[in-house]
Amino acid sequence: MVRASQATTFSSSAYFDDRGPHGTAQPITEHVNPHSRPIVSYFFPKGVGEHHYGERHPMKPHRLTLTNALVMGYGLDKQIHHIYNPRPATQAELEMYHDHDYIDFLSRVTPNNQNEMRHLIDTFNCVEDCPIFSEMYDFCRMYAGASLAGARKLTAGTCDTAINWSGGLHHAKRGEASGFCYVNDIVLAILELLRYHPRVLYIDIDIHHGDGVELAFYHSNRVMTVSFHKYTGDFFPGTGKLDDNGASLGKHFCLNVPLQDGIDDDMYLTIFKTVIEDTVTAFRPTSIVLQCGADSLGCDRLGAFNLSIAAHGECVNFVRKFNVPLLVLGGGGYTIKNVSRCWTYETAVLVGATIPDELPATVYDPFFRDSQWKLHPPLTGRVENQNSPTSLQRITISIRNKLRYLQGAPSVAMQEIPPDLEGWLADEERKQEEIDEERGTAFAGERRSDRTMARSEFFEGDNDVDQDEGPVSVKRTVSSRKPRASGKRARGKARGRPSANAKEDGEEIEEIPVAATSRTTKPRRTAKPRARARAKPVEKDKDLPDADLEAAVDAETDAPTPVDLDIDIS
Repeated sequence: MVRASQATTFSSSAYFDDRGPHGTAQPITEHVNPHSRPIVSYFFPKGVGEHHYGERHPMKPHRLTLTNALVMGYGLDKQIHHIYNPRPATQAELEMYHDHDYIDFLSRVTPNNQNEMRHLIDTFNCVEDCPIFSEMYDFCRMYAGASLAGARKLTAGTCDTAINWSGGLHHAKRGEASGFCYVNDIVLAILELLRYHPRVLYIDIDIHHGDGVELAFYHSNRVMTVSFHKYTGDFFPGTGKLDDNGASLGKHFCLNVPLQDGIDDDMYLTIFKTVIEDTVTAFRPTSIVLQCGADSLGCDRLGAFNLSIAAHGECVNFVRKFNVPLLVLGGGGYTIKNVSRCWTYETAVLVGATIPDELPATVYDPFFRDSQWKLHPPLTGRVENQNSPTSLQRITISIRNKLRYLQGAPSVAMQEIPPDLEGWLADEERKQEEIDEERGTAFAGERRSDRTMARSEFFEGDNDVDQDEGPVSVKRTVSSRKPRASGKRARGKARGRPSANAKEDGEEIEEIPVAATSRTTKPRRTAKPRARARAKPVEKDKDLPDADLEAAVDAETDAPTPVDLDIDIS
């Protein structure tokens, strides 16, 4: 017997909303052909959307769960080549950029002991915007580990585009939290890319200035940062003026595009495409990191732009068409239903799939009831546009003048990064073919030992391919002609001593070693004999007595005189 209270669930509403005349998108069932389009990897740390900053805090990690539900509801997982649940970043990986004391603080502080660590909380700026919440350190490790995993896949060449919507927290500094951001996963990912890529371009379309990333690479010419943001002087974080363009080696490698409230799709796309195309042409990046903060959308809780989801996605599509290894990250965005729709649409853009305007059926249908379950709802509550074509043209001209100072992309002297001790020990046990195969030198199992003997080539060293091979045996025959007595010096090089058994009628004699040479000389058939042979001097040996030394000299003097012969070389 079932009680009446057990016949229903805890909610009186249906599991899925009845959409009535509004349709429901059917999921894509066709799997992508791995060779038909660029390889896309999707990173979603399991449980990253279950964290909570606080009841009244505008940052809602739950937006990541909504985004993932829509991506799977549309069937985009069939169009994505690889989907990963990456491991969390380790403390050592976080300390590649952040200070040890700061990371140690994040690992130890909890809501239960924050009163005892009040002095450190103030020191590391974990107040107000950056509160202490449960499992905060695990949350930071999750989204940072996903960005690092995406950067490693791009560096290894196993994918062309890596997506991590949980990353993109661009305000965190080396030793303090800022603007809802505790760990700057963007800086960590760029540092990983710099291990292989000589030049990295960072593009930020969040409504807030990407001050944390800009500060990290403010003095570097290997990373160019371009930020499109709202700037009024008092809008957070208060940085990102048009005149801020780097220092030292990084002079003119930092570009800021300050905008005013209410910019619309046409204006934003015009200045975005102009600036990015000029920047890519001048800087020639080998990889791009794109931060897709969704707080630049219209009707955002903390934003003031009038961008639509389609225009925001067109920025992503424009960057994708450069065909450069691309790392796409999330960022801001505080109206979670708009954020999830935007990032879902941009996922479809990155995989090259077309999705309908109707949303798929998910357990989160009530979130989208007011927009009638549409992917591109009409924009309501527009903000007055305070940007003029003249002001945007002035910004474009200023940025083009800065790019003229680059005078071509900087060249970087690359070198192999040494492995750790364990890697060295493993290398000692590997064969040469395995090492060549790993390095991709195309010589694995293919070793050539032959040498060329070209003329007019001079090399030195153990790997000299033109060096002499050593003595070569050549057979010679004795001619029947008798030597002519003459006082002149013989011109022929072949002068030998005939043996007692040699015949006069061209009989073969013993093999005489001749030093090999790379230059071939035509042999002569006649040679003038030498009238008199010189005695070979005997070096004095310190260990021989004088009597023995005199006997040795006499024996050398009485030796038979060598005779020059006419020879034929067979």
